[in-house]
Amino acid sequence: MKKEIVCSGIRPTGNIHLGNYFGALRNFVKMQDEHDCYFFIADYHSLTTHPTPEHLYANARQILVEYLAAGLDPEKATIYLQSDLPETIELYLFLNMNAYLGELERVTSFKDKVRQQPNNVNAGLLTYPTLMAADILIHKAAKVPVGKDQEQHLEMTRTFAQRFNNMYKCEAFPLPQAYNFGGELVKIPGLNGSGKMGKSEGEGNAIFFVDEPAVLKKKIMRAKTDSGPTQPNQEKPEEIKNLFQLMKVVSTPDTVAYFDDLYNKCEIRYGDMKKQLAEDMENFVAPFRERIKELGSDEARLNRIMDMGKEKAHESARRTIDEVRHIIGYRN
Repeated sequence: MKKEIVCSGIRPTGNIHLGNYFGALRNFVKMQDEHDCYFFIADYHSLTTHPTPEHLYANARQILVEYLAAGLDPEKATIYLQSDLPETIELYLFLNMNAYLGELERVTSFKDKVRQQPNNVNAGLLTYPTLMAADILIHKAAKVPVGKDQEQHLEMTRTFAQRFNNMYKCEAFPLPQAYNFGGELVKIPGLNGSGKMGKSEGEGNAIFFVDEPAVLKKKIMRAKTDSGPTQPNQEKPEEIKNLFQLMKVVSTPDTVAYFDDLYNKCEIRYGDMKKQLAEDMENFVAPFRERIKELGSDEARLNRIMDMGKEKAHESARRTIDEVRHIIGYRN
């Protein structure tokens, strides 16, 4: 059976944390065995925030290292830098010719960015949906893993693909569907007592795979709690539910049951629970951290992986762009 083509971008915006892993990343690792996957590091997209040259390369390199450490396999999936694929930018140009100002200005994420950064409303922000569409359509992807905030962009990708097909009376592009992980996604709460784990709430809210043991323990010991239950089987407040949720993903079921029983009997000591959580978290994170160090120290190996990904992605993209140029009327 022919494998479906799946495509997804990875923004180079800092280190991977526990929420990333139990969100999309763990499922990416599964997908590479079941589908023909293209995973790219979206270093062109990051230009909308004007990173320095040093940060641009360093961030992209670090994301590559950490995703490899988490289980992405360059022998199974095509992993490449977005900037290594000039065909994407050519398709981006062609799609922009048939994208209209009104529809781009109505994109929710664009309107949000206008409010957040009124002094940097650049054309890259406006045409983000067409670049995302080019990233997907350049490989003729059938499925795209997307979060809630990207669903509108995927719908626009379908619009641009259908518009091109209609305009040139062809079936050049499939209409990609959202890849829904369903119950496989696990929401990881932050350490500040509310919401999901992420960098937007500050470094102390997230457990990163690069965190050293002392840093990791310090973060967990500072996690928000309350003064403790006052009656048996009391409903847990949000910050305590969050602590138990973190324990469920890294500790044994017996450990979770032990502290849950202490809570229900009003005998729990949060300090003891946090110490156990810190120990179990270290056991979970340590293999990733060591793998990151190992991969990060081998520049030649990383270059080989990037070159291999570039070559594999180029082969796919070249076929698409040759077809598109022929359909439009250009010589190849």
